[in-house]
Amino acid sequence: MTTLHASPIFGPVHSRRLGVSLGINLLPGDRKICSFDCIYCECGYNSDHHSHSTFSDREEVVSALKEKLEDMKKNGPKPDVLTFAGNGEPTLHPQFPEILDDVIALRDIYFPDCKISVLSNATQILKPRIFEALKKVDNNILKLDTVSMDYIHAVDRPADKNYDVERIVSKMADYGKACIIQTMFMKGTHEGKDMSNIADKYVAPWLEAVKRINPACVMIYTIDRDTPSPRLEKATKAELDAIAEKVRETGMECQVSY
Repeated sequence: MTTLHASPIFGPVHSRRLGVSLGINLLPGDRKICSFDCIYCECGYNSDHHSHSTFSDREEVVSALKEKLEDMKKNGPKPDVLTFAGNGEPTLHPQFPEILDDVIALRDIYFPDCKISVLSNATQILKPRIFEALKKVDNNILKLDTVSMDYIHAVDRPADKNYDVERIVSKMADYGKACIIQTMFMKGTHEGKDMSNIADKYVAPWLEAVKRINPACVMIYTIDRDTPSPRLEKATKAELDAIAEKVRETGMECQVSY
């Protein structure tokens, strides 16, 4: 069963990649708002939820986060990271840059050693205000599942029919070491079509794009929770390790979550 996250604050949870993570969900707690509609999303499809709730208010986010950080300062646990994630794409929030500044200020007061992460599908980085805002975070984690437009339309399913992965990759390259690339590798089928992206025909061009970007790190992972499409499968440890080795051969750091 797919699940939604509470809003505006959820957790802390133990993240496979980030440690003790306190989630910041700028999206509603009872619906998903996203510029992708990924067939593997743990929150389900965009159409699964029929609420008319909208984005969290800036003041609500600040108040709830301040209250939670005060409690964690007093009672624990100490967070490793404050993570913008939740029920969709956080950078769609109309006040995302301003809320990010609020979160940085609160982090500096309560847990100055704590990192700030944003999990983003990168669809909004062509907007200057979003591009610049993401430069401020410690872990600017951007999704790049493939560079095949056919695969993107089948799996990530962008809402913008003019989505162009080449433009996104070029903009990611402007970040360079100020970003982390995150990629989902999986197998299985969806509506009778093969959804595997572990074969060299996908991995080789993806790796060339990642080399162009030259990020601080590459995070590769596979399905860990229920997906709305029922016939998707995890990539194996051996398959992920083989891809990770190809990344490391280029000199880039690669983290793997099985």
